Amino acid sequence: MVDRTEPGPGDAAVRRALRRAAAGRALDVDEATALLGARGAALDELLAVAGGIRDAGLRDAGRPGVVTYSKKVFIPLTRLCRDRCHYCTFATVPHRLPAAFLDRDEVLAIARAGAAQGCKEALFTLGDRPEERWPAARRWLDERGYDSTLDYLRACAVAVLEETGLLPHLNPGVLSWSELQRLKPVAPSMGMMLETTATRLWSTPGGPHFGSPDKEPAVRLRVLDDAGRVGVPFTTGILIGIGETPAERVDAIFAIRRAQREYGHVQEVIVQNFRAKPDTAMRGMPDAELHDLAATVAVARALLGPRARIQAPPNLIAGEYDLLLRAGIDDWGGVSPVTPDHVNPERPWPQLDELARHTEQGGFTLRERLTIYPEYVRAGDPWLDPRLLPHVGALADPTTGLAVAAARPVGRPWQEPDETYGGRTDLHVTIDTTGRSGDRRGDFDHVYGDWSEVAGKVTAGSPAHPGEVGGPPA
Repeated sequence: MVDRTEPGPGDAAVRRALRRAAAGRALDVDEATALLGARGAALDELLAVAGGIRDAGLRDAGRPGVVTYSKKVFIPLTRLCRDRCHYCTFATVPHRLPAAFLDRDEVLAIARAGAAQGCKEALFTLGDRPEERWPAARRWLDERGYDSTLDYLRACAVAVLEETGLLPHLNPGVLSWSELQRLKPVAPSMGMMLETTATRLWSTPGGPHFGSPDKEPAVRLRVLDDAGRVGVPFTTGILIGIGETPAERVDAIFAIRRAQREYGHVQEVIVQNFRAKPDTAMRGMPDAELHDLAATVAVARALLGPRARIQAPPNLIAGEYDLLLRAGIDDWGGVSPVTPDHVNPERPWPQLDELARHTEQGGFTLRERLTIYPEYVRAGDPWLDPRLLPHVGALADPTTGLAVAAARPVGRPWQEPDETYGGRTDLHVTIDTTGRSGDRRGDFDHVYGDWSEVAGKVTAGSPAHPGEVGGPPA
């Protein structure tokens, strides 16, 4: 593979940052930015540092040498969107589609085909609020009695749970706090790519996100925080090579780290490389270099720490499995034996046996996980809604939290909880005997997030400098 990346920072800056990273020192923005330019022997050294951090995290998690993936089906609920991203071929216009949305039977047919092949995740991907731009979408929803795309998404997720047993992972784009609350009971996990914190790529005419209201970085950062407040195991990530500077790329990683430190809900960070597509405004832009991708993964690993779960999509890396494993990933994301990648249809997923072989050649063992990561499966409340416990428990190993590979999804009832009134009626008697013996719950120190991050917000002056990313309660 030829490295065509332009020269980056000076060698001295790279060596200084490498020494700090190898010693386990905290990196600042300038040092992390310098490391993005590491090439040759310096890149090899950076990958070794990042791989060591990843390996330590896997040992601490009780699964040394294990790289995970999720066996899924991809359900493109609607390809209509109110945004106008200049690199996207997933979003289209109504006259190019047979209908504005997949109907419920089409959704279930995809899910049943996946269940028959042992898939356990139903990935719902869709455009942001298409009814606000396209009359055809509004009309389709009105004719079927749905107030919004999100209402229909929720109904389809419930149908998949009840009819097939697959676990929904929802990617509906920007959500409000109340919408996250409403969707949490029907999906063990959700996601939204942060992509970038570079506001100029959204606000400047000709930028990749210009004309896309849902791609304003401040809006997406608010969603990332709200998902943490609601307690949703959340997948996010960055998209590299869309015109951002190295410093802007690092800033996005720091933003993800801040949210994770505060709320502990970021279950997975995707580092995805831009690949140009025909029939888009950015078709003439060069693809992000794979050495650049590897350096970015390694820097993300150094900044996010050993407990972070970092993924690079295996169908976008041109066969460079070993390079990405060396860079510090520990997950390959969702891979489907049934459906194509509708966002990147020109780049098929690898066969699972091929993925396992490449992973083994890199010195690791490939294991299947669920859409909700093992740490959150084992933690349960407050991350996993009780209405989903039977569905998740039927597919998860209770010890590891990983998927039971031989398990096959089966539809199970799902229903809104019965309304209950009142509370404890014997508190006046039991408060001094069997009531709470302490002044706070036993997991108070970690269940609500990182208290040092909260303290930094109420202390006069600048917030405390964020440290290593944390995980959910053990």
